[in-house]
Amino acid sequence: MKDTRRTRVVLGALLVAALVMITVDYRGGEHSPLRGLRGLGAAVFGPVERASASVVRPVGNTFDAVTDAPGERRRADRLERENQRLREQLRSNRLDQDRSAQLQRLLGTAGMGGYKIRAAQVISAGQGFEDTVTLDVGSRNGVKPDMTVMSGEGLVGRVTRVGPATATVLLASDQTSSVGARLEDSKEIGIVQGRGRRGLGNGGTPLRFQLLDAAAPMRVGQRVVTLGSQAERPYVPGVPIGVVERIDDAGSGLTRTAYVRPFVRFTSLDVVAVVVAPPKTDPRDAVLPPSPKPTPTPTPSAGPSGSPSPGAKSGKSPKARPSRTKSPSSTPNPGD
Repeated sequence: MKDTRRTRVVLGALLVAALVMITVDYRGGEHSPLRGLRGLGAAVFGPVERASASVVRPVGNTFDAVTDAPGERRRADRLERENQRLREQLRSNRLDQDRSAQLQRLLGTAGMGGYKIRAAQVISAGQGFEDTVTLDVGSRNGVKPDMTVMSGEGLVGRVTRVGPATATVLLASDQTSSVGARLEDSKEIGIVQGRGRRGLGNGGTPLRFQLLDAAAPMRVGQRVVTLGSQAERPYVPGVPIGVVERIDDAGSGLTRTAYVRPFVRFTSLDVVAVVVAPPKTDPRDAVLPPSPKPTPTPTPSAGPSGSPSPGAKSGKSPKARPSRTKSPSSTPNPGD
């Protein structure tokens, strides 16, 4: 009991002494009488403090990392979701701009041909043996079977099945597709047939054109448009189909075969239109874009001897020689 009281007295005295020393040292500042004692304490206990800090600090950092890990993970997940949302928003804006441009081209093409259209979007592609796509319009929008489907570039196909809100389109590239067609700047007609998926890959031409008159002229680069069907169904006239890329030898057959590269990319369809009313008159070639004009090749002008004149080589006209004929005023007078 006495030892306990003595210990308390000693501890209290030490605390009082420590408080007095701290107060004196604090008030003295740089001129404190305890300055030397403070330096001695720093020299004695400094290495111990650094050693203990080097041991305790990694443990504390590890503990902080463990306790902060769930919060950091939540922040990382939140940032990842925000970045994903921004990427999707950017992608959506780009798609909207692209679809707006496609719709503008589509309206321009329909206006030139005089077609009354119902704009639509491709929502799925067929997975069976047929080359088909599904549109987001149907009978509620005035769509019926055997209507022409086109894009801003040209012919897509024809409607085969119609539901209340969707429609199925048989693409012109399908093997069962046959379209009456006509050559550009010509009255020669024929039939465009699809070649199926074998004509879509490896840069192939998915369309084959059978010209009914084997003796009729046909050239590579000539374009093909729809001829039009009876009562304008399933195909309206004047819709661009494609460009002749290769022509087979006529041989002794009654028809002539060519292979056509279509204006439309059947593997990347997006914004299209169903022609719900045909034009009042056949637009003929009016819907085709202007033909590219060949660039003329400049030829040097030839001189009298057949070689280019000096002026043609240098790009400058030759200088005229000064006349040596004297004027009348400089002629001597006979009377002089």
